[in-house]
Amino acid sequence: MNSGAGKYLAAVISMMVGGTLVFGLVILMNRLAPQVEKPPTPEARNLAVVKQPKPKPKKEIKRQKPKPKPRRVTPPAPLAGLDSALSGIDLGLPGLATDDLSDLNDQLLGNTQVGVMTEDSVDVPPRPLSRGSFKYPRNAKKRGITGYVVLSLLIDEDGEVVQVKVLEASPSGIFDASAVTGIKQWQFEPAKYQGKKVKTWAKQKIKFDLG
Repeated sequence: MNSGAGKYLAAVISMMVGGTLVFGLVILMNRLAPQVEKPPTPEARNLAVVKQPKPKPKKEIKRQKPKPKPRRVTPPAPLAGLDSALSGIDLGLPGLATDDLSDLNDQLLGNTQVGVMTEDSVDVPPRPLSRGSFKYPRNAKKRGITGYVVLSLLIDEDGEVVQVKVLEASPSGIFDASAVTGIKQWQFEPAKYQGKKVKTWAKQKIKFDLG
């Protein structure tokens, strides 16, 4: 019995010693083995994402087409000398003579008053109230020249002579200026048409005589 117990005890001790040696060897091997370093874990970086604004669409600039310029219509030029050619010609129309063409424009522009008339067309023709004197030209008087001048007078509503035209002169160019200057000093009773005073063209013959 003592010998069997001794064997059992020896076996237990040998197992404990062997396990201890094995455990120690394992630990020793683990320490001697090169430690594998783990690669560093990359740090997560927060990248701020910047959103770029979308480019605004360019507005199309509409070019305005230039408006066509209106064409200027040039009125035809008046015939040269037409007015002077018609002056002094009696067309035979009652109440109208071509001498008063300049006054016809007033009627066409809406003048409500009675237009310029002739002494043949009015109810009461003009008549002289006061007569001025006529200066006899010195050269004509010295040479004993006599003659006459026929004038066309425009007499206004106040009886004043506002325009004078020489229609006929004999001899020509001698008594014209004296006749025109003298007749402008005359005062007339204005002509009347339908009870109203009107402008009138009238003829007046001035004689130059030394007697």
